[in-house]
Formats: sequence, C-alpha cells, structure tokens
Amino acid sequence: MPSRTHFILLLMAGVAACGGDTSTTGDVPVRIEDSAGVRIVAYEETPTPEPAFRLAAEPRYRHGAKPGDYAFQEVGIGRLLPDGSAVVYDAWNNELVVFGQDGATFEVLAAEGEGPGEAGHISAIFALGQDSILVADLNLGRMTLFVGGSVAHTTALRLSQGVGVEGIGSSGELMLATYWGPSEVEEEWLAGHMIRFDMETGALDTVASYDLNARIPPGLQRDPIAAAGEVTVATGHFVYTRSDRAEVTWHLPDGTATQIVRWPAEPALLTDEWLEPIEADQRLMFRMHSPEASDDRLAEATQRTMAAYHAVIGRPMPLFGSPFADAEGRVWLPTYKPGGEHNSKAPYTMIAPDGEWLGTVDTPPRFRILDVAGGLVLGVELDEMDVESVVVYELVGG
Repeated sequence: MPSRTHFILLLMAGVAACGGDTSTTGDVPVRIEDSAGVRIVAYEETPTPEPAFRLAAEPRYRHGAKPGDYAFQEVGIGRLLPDGSAVVYDAWNNELVVFGQDGATFEVLAAEGEGPGEAGHISAIFALGQDSILVADLNLGRMTLFVGGSVAHTTALRLSQGVGVEGIGSSGELMLATYWGPSEVEEEWLAGHMIRFDMETGALDTVASYDLNARIPPGLQRDPIAAAGEVTVATGHFVYTRSDRAEVTWHLPDGTATQIVRWPAEPALLTDEWLEPIEADQRLMFRMHSPEASDDRLAEATQRTMAAYHAVIGRPMPLFGSPFADAEGRVWLPTYKPGGEHNSKAPYTMIAPDGEWLGTVDTPPRFRILDVAGGLVLGVELDEMDVESVVVYELVGG
C-alpha cells in the first residue's frame, strides 16, 4: 500500500496539473489598483462581452437513459478525469460510479457501507490523475484515495458539523470551509471559517473568517431566498462570495486576500411567476423521498414549503447561485433560481483567475454543470420523464 508521503505527492501532482489562465484583456474599462497588497479589479458597469466559450451543439456522450445504463436517482457531485471519462456520486443510491471515455460503460467504484472503499456519504471528489481519485466521506470521517480502482490510502478526517472539504492547496494540504450553521443568531451574519488540514501531521488551522449565514428577518420562521457566503477553491486559492454582493475575493491558503473583483448589479425580486415551477419541483421531491405518502400528506408538505416563499414575495433574491471553479482556475457564477440547487442554473457567468470577465455560458434546458476540465463540461440532465443522465460536452472557444 502506498505510504503517506506517496499520498501527499499525489495530491501535489493533482494540483500542479491544474494550470491557470492569465489573460488580461477585456472590452469593458476596469480600474485596477493595489490596496494593502490586494489587487482590486472594479468594473464601472456590468460587463457584457461576447462569450469567450460555449458548449458544443451535441454532447460527446450521454449515459443514463438507455437500456443497460446505470440507473441514476439523485446525482450530487462529479468530476472529469484527464481522458474525458468521469466519476459521479449518486447520493440516493449512495454509490460512486466511474464511466468510460465514451460513456458506454460504467463501474461502481464504491457502494454503500462502512468498510474500506465503501461510502457513507461522499461530499467531495478530486481527480488527482487518470487512475487516482480522492474522495471525502464526512459521515465516515475519512478521506479515501482510490488508485486503479482499489483503495490505496485512507486518512482520518473528523470535522465539526457544517465543515466540508473544498479543495487542495499547492503543498497538498486540504482546504476546508464552513458551509452550514444555525441561522437563529444574534449577529447580523453568522461567521464561517476557512481552514487548512495538514495531511502529514493531521493539524487543523483556521486561517480566515467570513460572513456565512444571514440572520432570519423578524416575523419569518425560514427565509428560502436568503443570501449566503460561500467558499470554493480555484487552483490552490480560497475563493469567497457573498450572494447579495457583486464581488469575488481570492485568498491564499494562509487566508491572505490577494484579489477582489467588483461590478455593479441590481438583484431581481421574487415574484409570483417563480412560485408555480417551485411548487411542482417540491411536490416531485416529496414524492420521490416519500413514495408511500398519501396525496393529502404530500399536499400538506408542499403547502408548508410554499408558505415560506409566499412570505417573502417582493424581496430581493441573491445575485447568483453557488459558485464553483474549473480546472483552469476560472470562477463560474450560476444564475440564481429559487427552489433548490438541482435546478438548471444557466446562464453561468465566468471570471478568469486575473479578474477578466469572460462572459456567460449557456446550457441546454434542465442541465446542471458538475465540473469543467480539459476543455470538457460534465453535467447532469433531466429528460421529459425526469430521468437523470450524465452528459459530457466539449467547451468550444477561447
């Protein structure tokens, strides 16, 4: 079995393989200045350049709807591998599945269980190489490295509730962040934290704090369109956003802020026209998770959820959904759409590592992006019967 040092070297190699795009031109004037060592890119108006990228007209492959395909139930996360194959986690089946380069074949890499190489609940996947896949399983409190389809190494990782693995630093350390916390707090915002985990020593180091959850407004039991602070990782940097601010901030692994991109933006308001598709999605979700429930119980559960939306009609919605970064360090900001993270989030706004605005990328209807790497886009698509398929497109342009 590979040693811990070998494990760290694999992590570092995986990070080194993700080079950054450093283009600096743009068709909208920007103001660039340094403040206490922080590079600030401030757009005077929301940029509207021609999109630098688009999805190819037809996918490279689709898997999930044909006889003999893997039967997806609830795809959560996924990653592309260097040759265009992919690894996807189905949260409902609790299985980690690897697909071939053309999407025609599949193999269950990890099935539900508590033993070595099994899955409790996988919250993050990292492709360290063609045959090296690292997964975080916070239910079982461990990181597992699969090499060539077998378990090569495990590392204990027991974290506080609401802390997740977001990426890998340039020295092989894991980069963690708070993703959840109680909303019933005295402060206007609950603080979250950026954290490093040293794979060699097991040491946890909190390096920075940020606004995580906003306090629920008076008179509400729940705020279904609340703004939130979120952290992703782009080529070894923490990247922070607060969804009620048109701003993205990059931090070094030690927490030091290095770059801020800002632009003017006006939030859209929640209106009645949003509620009908949200109600249909909620009803479908409740039916899927409680197939034996009566129609009356289903209607009651749906009405309780929709009451929270009716209570905030007319209020501003977040400016964007949960951001993610691709293998080249570009930050993708999904369009915010209320009703759940499994909805389509197109168009996606793309920002380069140096702050250049790269325009928007559209996707087919009912398609949600999971990963972007090596000129490919991995996503999950719902057909007219709500059957999920994993789909891979080429990313054209640039």
